[in-house]
Amino acid sequence: MFAGQALAVSSPQGRFAAGAAQLDGHVLTGAQAHGKQLFLEFDNELFLRIHLGLYGAFDFGGDDSFRGASSIGAPRRVGEQEAPDDGGGTYTGPPPPKGAVRVRLVSAHGWADLRGPTACEVITDAERRLVLERLGPDPLRQDQDGAEDFARRLGKRGSPVAALLMNQEVLAGVGNVYRAEVLFRQRISPWQAGSRLRPEQARELWNDVVAVMFDGVVQGRIVTTLAEHRSGQTEPVPVSDAHYVYKRQGLPCRICGTEIALTEMAARKLYWCPSCQAD
Repeated sequence: MFAGQALAVSSPQGRFAAGAAQLDGHVLTGAQAHGKQLFLEFDNELFLRIHLGLYGAFDFGGDDSFRGASSIGAPRRVGEQEAPDDGGGTYTGPPPPKGAVRVRLVSAHGWADLRGPTACEVITDAERRLVLERLGPDPLRQDQDGAEDFARRLGKRGSPVAALLMNQEVLAGVGNVYRAEVLFRQRISPWQAGSRLRPEQARELWNDVVAVMFDGVVQGRIVTTLAEHRSGQTEPVPVSDAHYVYKRQGLPCRICGTEIALTEMAARKLYWCPSCQAD
């Protein structure tokens, strides 16, 4: 949407005014995502690093040539498409900012507004490399030996595997839904120490994370259940049948009938089956 174009970069909220001034008028030459980190590269060899976190979000709009999802982030509006923002026939530019817009990016054909990110900063390439070095493998990237890297990082730590799956230095980009679901699918206790998992278990866990996350990209939503474990209708899968344990506390396990449990780990709600995932 923006690649190869000179962008007007501003901070309507004012909190990012200095950073915006460093990028304003420069050409966006590329974008790279790793886990929950997004790096936008500009022709002055600077990068805009963004981490949406739980509450960050992008809104987009533009003319007929600027098409795509209307938003990224929270709240997620799965499948919604952006209609041309053409002011009745002719694109007239972005609308007045709504709310606390940290960064606004504007090209000749469209705009993007960023609100509420956990991180938003201008960094150099050397600083970007340092960030990447600290991150674990990203299941959605194919330019890496992710399975072996993940198994090595997991095997060096004695913390519960459910906490480690949320640690970006072990695994980049996996959120709370996926951690609960893949641990159930692999029948792994959330409290089992990462160092106690056999290397082949860690690789199988990685492969399952990759599979369900790629399915999520294709489908535009998270569905982790197999057809034989659903109650009825399979396509499109209703919300009530989409998950094995996530947000199903108090309901019977789809496999064994045990009541799904809820606790907290790594500052997030954790769902699991005490029988299928016994330690």
